[in-house]
Amino acid sequence: MARRTPHNVLFDKLRTPGRRAGFLKTASVCALIAGLLSPLTQQVAAAEPAATRAAAANDYCGGQCSDILPPGQNGNATLAQILLNQAFGTQPDHAEDQLGPYANLATGYSGLTDAKINTFFNDASFGVAADQVASSEKPAGRTDVTIVRDKKTGVPHITGTTRYGTEFGAGYAAAQDRLWLMDLFRHVGRGQLTSFAGGAAANQGLEQQFYRSAPYTEADLQAQIDSAVAQNGARGQQALDDVNAYIAGINAYIDASDSGRYFPGEYVLTGHKDAITNAGTIDHFKVTDLVALASVVGSLFGAGGGGEVGNALSLMAAQSKFGVEEGTRVWESFRERNDPEAVLTVHNGESFPYATKPADAKGEALPDAGSAVQEPLVYDRTGSAASASAEGTSAKAADTVLGSARRGMSNALVVSGKHTASGKPIAVFGPQTGYFAPQLLMLQEIQGPGISARGASFAGLSMYVELGRGQDYAWSATTSGQDIIDSYAVELCQDDYHYLYHGTCTAMEKIEQKNSWTPTVADGTAAGSYTMRVWRTKYGPVEYRATVGGKKVAYTSLRSSYQHEVDSIIGFQMLNDPDYVKGPADFQAAAQHINYTFNWFYADAQHTAYYNSGSNPVRASGVDGEFPVWAQPAYEWRGWNPAGNTADYTPPAQHPNSVDQDYYISWNNKQAKDYAAASWGEGSVHRGNLLDDRVKKLVQAGGVTRASLVKAMADAALADLRAEDVLPDLLKVINSSPVTDSTAAAAVSSLQTWLTAGAKRTETSAGSKTYANTDAVRILDAWWPLLAKAEFEPGLGSDLYTAFTNNLSVDEAPSAGHGPTGSHAGSSFQYGWWSYVDKDIRAVLGEPVQGPLAQRYCGGGSLSACRDALISTLKQAAGLTAAQVYPGDDLCSAGDQWCADSINQRTLGGIKHGTISWQNRPTYQQVVEFTSHR
Repeated sequence: MARRTPHNVLFDKLRTPGRRAGFLKTASVCALIAGLLSPLTQQVAAAEPAATRAAAANDYCGGQCSDILPPGQNGNATLAQILLNQAFGTQPDHAEDQLGPYANLATGYSGLTDAKINTFFNDASFGVAADQVASSEKPAGRTDVTIVRDKKTGVPHITGTTRYGTEFGAGYAAAQDRLWLMDLFRHVGRGQLTSFAGGAAANQGLEQQFYRSAPYTEADLQAQIDSAVAQNGARGQQALDDVNAYIAGINAYIDASDSGRYFPGEYVLTGHKDAITNAGTIDHFKVTDLVALASVVGSLFGAGGGGEVGNALSLMAAQSKFGVEEGTRVWESFRERNDPEAVLTVHNGESFPYATKPADAKGEALPDAGSAVQEPLVYDRTGSAASASAEGTSAKAADTVLGSARRGMSNALVVSGKHTASGKPIAVFGPQTGYFAPQLLMLQEIQGPGISARGASFAGLSMYVELGRGQDYAWSATTSGQDIIDSYAVELCQDDYHYLYHGTCTAMEKIEQKNSWTPTVADGTAAGSYTMRVWRTKYGPVEYRATVGGKKVAYTSLRSSYQHEVDSIIGFQMLNDPDYVKGPADFQAAAQHINYTFNWFYADAQHTAYYNSGSNPVRASGVDGEFPVWAQPAYEWRGWNPAGNTADYTPPAQHPNSVDQDYYISWNNKQAKDYAAASWGEGSVHRGNLLDDRVKKLVQAGGVTRASLVKAMADAALADLRAEDVLPDLLKVINSSPVTDSTAAAAVSSLQTWLTAGAKRTETSAGSKTYANTDAVRILDAWWPLLAKAEFEPGLGSDLYTAFTNNLSVDEAPSAGHGPTGSHAGSSFQYGWWSYVDKDIRAVLGEPVQGPLAQRYCGGGSLSACRDALISTLKQAAGLTAAQVYPGDDLCSAGDQWCADSINQRTLGGIKHGTISWQNRPTYQQVVEFTSHR
């Protein structure tokens, strides 16, 4: 399959009018560029002379704070710059200058020292040295704020003398760097992406995914603002004032760039502006736009739970296969709610019970066999929206939302000062948010009254630093995924759109969004339209319909953070306030104000800390959150008020939390003993083990440094979890007798050689684009799904095996497509059957297993039969060619193993970047070791 230009999430190949595929003709490009360079040059010339700025006196990191965020700070490009990039590959300044250092760590980490860290990271010290100032400006002529950008990365350093001016500057800088992206995502949050950016399949899928999760009216968005302000006193009012100033800054940049004609070129390519006459408008931002943006971020990264109907279906399949008692035991063993072998973030033995299995479940409302059907979202399709591929896109988007496997990603490694060379804590942490161009996150430093921080924020929500460092402390987060979503079975009455609420037949609320599109230069998708329609009850939006005991019901989804998308702003405000955060207790108190499901980590010069955030509802006694329950008062959340979707929540002390544990790791693994997550797969083998094994060894040896902790992260980032933690036992079974088949023997030898070499997916040398141990990698990639099926399907039966794979996918290799970003997304090995294979194989070998599966599956429990199944599937895998294992896509030729794994900065605008070698690590990452404390 020949190489082709990669499909964009929002931009396919630029097309000329009339849908002529391909790049614009070079002559046309040059002519357009010539006419557009003048306003661009005027904008650059308007920048003020470089200002001198002394080293910051409020920085306690001593030059030992670093960060990185690929591809680059500059996420805006004029039409001229986009055309140059499309025609010649040239990059705007600071569009990808962080991509190279980020990528190079994969082959450069082995020789890393503290002195070399900033070869692969940025210096994250406060301020800009006088000789490193690239520009300094006072946005919109204001005298109370200055935006300084540094020469190396172009990061904005915003300093204000008033709170309003500081936030105005933050908004202005955000628009300078991410205006187009911010505009896109306010439309995603409202379900209006296709009407704004075009009807490409990826656009349809993205807006459908988020509209199903967070359908809001304009009144809903405003009500959330009013509620957050009213409930938080002075801090609530300050947050609103900050948001208004921030939006004023955004709108000032819109006006300036519009009149100066240096606005992002995507507005021209999508038909919103005219390149010649400048006709058209860029709509000003308003406060409710930020709620829409927040709903996207929260539902993607901070909303654990869901999947109750899917759980019910697999439980029923297990009971059908084995009977109620044994089927339930089999189901529970695969669910691994509280697996004793699971890697933990709080590993001191402390218990934090939440969402545990009740002794006697009450109120369950499992569907009648074969009756459950997904609630449609899309209606009235016309044109290209009515194609089979468009309907397939809708089905995939629905599956992403309706399951419990939330791919939040992110990791953290934090070591107490008791175990470091300096005696000061060290942290290497960051969010794993996928790879986009421009990136969803943006870097900034903000210094003003009540704010002092540097770090990353989601574009359009950067009135505060959301992940980063303060004067003498740093913080970060990983997605936690505890269950804050429940499914209720509402009994229907009168018709399919009325339901019983506390005995009264009540009408469902219909929420609709009608979208239509026509071809543009950016997206040549043929004209089409559809309506997204959600039926909303007091118990949340309808997701499925079914019968229970013959009664017609609708299954709804109630999320505790629904209608509360902006409540977390108070916690972020606190984290940015140097007068508030002075130690671990203050950090934990701030994190308690964040209602999304995250693991929060903290380090200063004296302490480390951890806190798990989220509005965890208090469930009624006997309710099992794994399954749908009846929508009746006895089974509702305690203290639940549907008017504002509020309830009683578990107190902070019941959330996993800790101060000064010897070390903390997190890679979306289990938080603590007895703390159940909503997603499946928290068993004996989890990618968190890759971090825990390495950090534990460092701590046991003592003398941990920033370089050694980065090396541990980078080494884990190249590890194949299946090879490192499961393959040894698979080979033990195969080698329990001599391997006489030549094909199998060769495959075993190849796998053993790779395992001995460290089981990494890494290049032979920097830039070779060829993996070392390439055959072994290919064999394992081909073998894993074959061996899992051969191991489990005979014992489970095809129906139950399929149901369990719907709950938890068998594999998540680097080349797999997953989540909203598709393939080439970096993050891997979060969800898979590695724990099941590990526990079953150890049981067959006769080794001790804590929390074993209910039965032995491989070979029916016979070692020789298990060996035969493994060898048979291994031979089958070895016989598959690279082209069969890696079939190629819009980015890669068939058989190109390295490219299949590679990371692509998925385009959200007109600027494209090259691929980089695979790494499984945070997108934005900090390395911190503070030298002193206030």
